[in-house]
Amino acid sequence: MAPTTLAHGMGTVFKECGHGPAYWPRCPHPYKIRYRNAMGRQQQESGFTSREAAITRLVAVYNERKTTPANQTRTERIAKYGPMTFRDYTREWKQGQRHLAPASLLHLDSLLEHHLFPTLGSRRMDSFDHKVVEHFIRAMERAGTGLATQASAFDKLKAILLDAHRLGIYLDSPLLGVQAPVYDPKRAVIPSPTQLRVLRTVGDDTFQLLVDLMSGCGLRNGEAAAVNLNNIVAADTYRVTEQVNRTTKQYDRLKHRKKGEYRDVPLPPKVKEAIERYTEAHGAVDGYLLRHPQDRSRPYASYLLNNQWRRIKQTKKLDMPDGMVLYGFRHFFASNCLAHRIPITDVAEWMGHKNLEITFKTYRHLMPGTIGQAATILNTTLAA
Repeated sequence: MAPTTLAHGMGTVFKECGHGPAYWPRCPHPYKIRYRNAMGRQQQESGFTSREAAITRLVAVYNERKTTPANQTRTERIAKYGPMTFRDYTREWKQGQRHLAPASLLHLDSLLEHHLFPTLGSRRMDSFDHKVVEHFIRAMERAGTGLATQASAFDKLKAILLDAHRLGIYLDSPLLGVQAPVYDPKRAVIPSPTQLRVLRTVGDDTFQLLVDLMSGCGLRNGEAAAVNLNNIVAADTYRVTEQVNRTTKQYDRLKHRKKGEYRDVPLPPKVKEAIERYTEAHGAVDGYLLRHPQDRSRPYASYLLNNQWRRIKQTKKLDMPDGMVLYGFRHFFASNCLAHRIPITDVAEWMGHKNLEITFKTYRHLMPGTIGQAATILNTTLAA
């Protein structure tokens, strides 16, 4: 291709037939044009029978771009938001994050105040490019910031800069080519079936029910605390509809779900029997089994479970794996599923993970199967 460029920055007229520009008037191949549209993005058109027709179209595009309201609006946005500091822009951006739960807002504020604002707070928004973003990541590395926090801080920075990119502050995203921090969670610490049976015998009835719900249905702490008789939608199915929010200590929507959304999980008969035993012994309030011990009108708060777990560990009478936390009961659910060859896609859905990658990273080592086993299985069909 041998393009020829027009004056005044209007664009380019060219052919892709391989002939030189001198031969183009006699060449039957159509002319093409390339230009930037009103939003600054490169665009291409073809099918012009003469160079004059192509130029006429470029002139029309150029004049339209000068007068289009979209371009004027973008110019106004750049003038307003470009000089704004990252701190001020982020505070305005945050007002639009109405979907975030209170706990998520607290996490966001912590990341902003302790990681993003100290490094980037006074920087002008129109000064961001990939080098600035890479410098921020290196600054976290030098400070010894954990990979989980690095990944979270980068995700928040990414959301803010993409919002600015959509406003038109940048023609090219300042995130292009940036290698994001990668958090690879440690292997989950999981109790054995024998250890789990012992754990079911300690603590009060509430603790034992929570252990059953987390290890048998894969519920999170807050979801188990919101267990409700009305959510048993079938003999073998429990519908997870809400959780007790750790911050507000009130019933709230599920993590990674909008209000009213739910997920159905397996309900093993032993867990169903545990729910029925607890109901018979303690009753329920509007279907809710677990309530605050000092005030039955209030939900069961997560700190009550944490306090009891701490007291149980302090007795040192239990044979528990080193590093095991309450979440180990939920890890047991995933381990049990994968050990019995239940597809990891189903496990991810039941556990309410945001995406399959989280499940895979955390539990990949629990999935049965080796290269040797695969070779044997595949050979069975080949030899048939």
